[in-house]
Amino acid sequence: MFWDYELPEELIAQQPAEPRDSSRLLRLDVRRGNISHHLFRDLPELLAPNDLLIVNDSRVLPARLLGTREKTGGKWEALFLKTTAEGFWETLAKCGGNPQVGEILQVRDFRLIYRGRVGDHSLFEPASEGSFVDLLERFGSMPLPPYIRKGVAQSEDRDRYQTVFNSQPGSVAAPTAGLHFTPELLSRLKQKGIESATVTLHVGLGTFEPVRTEDPTQHAMHAEWAAVSKATIEKIRQAKARGGRVIAVGTTSCRALESAGYSEWTGETQIFIHPPYSFRVVDALITNFHLPKTTLLLLVAALAGEENLKRAYETAIAERYRFYSYGDAMFVS
Repeated sequence: MFWDYELPEELIAQQPAEPRDSSRLLRLDVRRGNISHHLFRDLPELLAPNDLLIVNDSRVLPARLLGTREKTGGKWEALFLKTTAEGFWETLAKCGGNPQVGEILQVRDFRLIYRGRVGDHSLFEPASEGSFVDLLERFGSMPLPPYIRKGVAQSEDRDRYQTVFNSQPGSVAAPTAGLHFTPELLSRLKQKGIESATVTLHVGLGTFEPVRTEDPTQHAMHAEWAAVSKATIEKIRQAKARGGRVIAVGTTSCRALESAGYSEWTGETQIFIHPPYSFRVVDALITNFHLPKTTLLLLVAALAGEENLKRAYETAIAERYRFYSYGDAMFVS
């Protein structure tokens, strides 16, 4: 099965490449089926003038909260997901014992009041003034996925688990294909006539949700908020008119673009891209190596072809590429 594979644990990257653009880049030529090996900083040589890169400018929130129950002193942790219409924080939370409605939970001198549950999620009312963005910046830590150091963030992750073009707070996981870019690399691309434009898609935990249905196309797709501006649509139209390619940096950028088509658009998207799929906007994709049995792999397969993708992953494992969020990248063109 092309979307399932065995990965040696030592190939799961625990630290990002330093510098960012020193990560490896596997190029898959879809039409010819060729695979070649590069460094990410070689990207300007792999693209053509008039190509257009579309990046996701979402900023990762320090969404992980570690604290104690005021009543018992027991440990408590939560992952912020979103705010509700009532102003509560919807979270994935766990603690020793069952907190009572009205109970206080503390993160240093920040207090949250437990207000009950909605489905599998816990609701909290912040007892301090400030926006959720400001409060998380002060009291939260970066929400690394559990396969990186068991989710324990280091001080350096505040910077390295963000792209250099982040500006719109809202994600609880990084749009990882963008982590390889540096300001210098973006400058070199522009000098060659390769422009960039932004979309916003706030990455949710559903991104990592494994497909559990026997028929993967029956998987219930999660919703994520996205926006594609009029300015970005105009850049796309201009690039296409010049004969350039639209290259999505990451599956998140791809999903935003394919949701919008050629119109300015804002809203929640549940678009599920899997083989067979006819892409409306995206011509090529830069992406990391993804977990088995995920919708991310299905999206890449829709562009690369199932056999090409299977061979690319087998090659990446044989060549000891680094996998997942802090790992190496792949250029599907």
